[in-house]
Amino acid sequence: MNGILLVNKPPGPTSHDIVDIVRDKLGVKKVGHAGTLDPFAEGLLILGVGKATRILEYFQHMDKVYWTTLKLGLITETFDITGEVREENPCEISAEKVKEVLESFVGEYLQVPPAYSARKYKGRKLYELARQGRIIRLPPRKVKIHWFKGVEYDEKEKKLRFTVKVSSGTYIRSLAMDVGYALGCGATVEELVRIEQGPFKLSKAVNVMETDASEMVRVLLSMNEALAWMPALVVDEKQARSIRNGGQVYAPGVIDIVGNFEKDSIVRILDSSGELLALAVSERTSKFICTLKRLNRRDRVAKLKKVFAN
Repeated sequence: MNGILLVNKPPGPTSHDIVDIVRDKLGVKKVGHAGTLDPFAEGLLILGVGKATRILEYFQHMDKVYWTTLKLGLITETFDITGEVREENPCEISAEKVKEVLESFVGEYLQVPPAYSARKYKGRKLYELARQGRIIRLPPRKVKIHWFKGVEYDEKEKKLRFTVKVSSGTYIRSLAMDVGYALGCGATVEELVRIEQGPFKLSKAVNVMETDASEMVRVLLSMNEALAWMPALVVDEKQARSIRNGGQVYAPGVIDIVGNFEKDSIVRILDSSGELLALAVSERTSKFICTLKRLNRRDRVAKLKKVFAN
């Protein structure tokens, strides 16, 4: 059993807990995820089952969209509502000021990861070290905030809600803390829902706590479906047989090119029926491969990276 499962994680369980539930229900040992969600958070979690664990790396660096609620004037040690309260401050701020500060974060900025996170330091997760009293301050790294939408600010309750699109590696808890500091009163995350990751949407996900194995299998995306956003080279049957045996990809065997790509791009290798044979690193641009075909050249055009065909 191989494929990608889109899961709607409820608040409470860890991402690893969700992996264990799917392992047990499907009876498959090889299950992994493409990006952790904090236990208090909910929403889209991308799981790979069987051979599909080998393609999870291609989803981890996608942009993500979150819906969140911040409590202004409150600072906790974890930057979310589950942490110990460190400060409670007055927060007499107008809605206009809130929107102005949010807009100031659009674009790239240097963000410090929270001390309580799943990032690793010398092989140990930061939250494990923090719980032992060892607070590790990692250097800031560049992240990108693409946009904020649906901004709502309740001046009475001091609650700020919005949807935000961010680059991979952005911590919404750190963004909340940074926004809070910019407002002069601090902020902490009360609710957090991941609603998109790359082309994948929460609306297509299932709650594995309430879903049986047969339904999970029914909604399992094939590896090729899950990678449909990636360009592809379609090869003839002779080339397909060669690839199944570890052969490389040469211009004469290419019968179609799906999408445009540059040299060194990751591309799918498909047979004429659309079966995913492998992923490969392109050694030519899509345009140049067309030229090689026209000139009847026999150059190698892609180097295999991962082979999935039996």
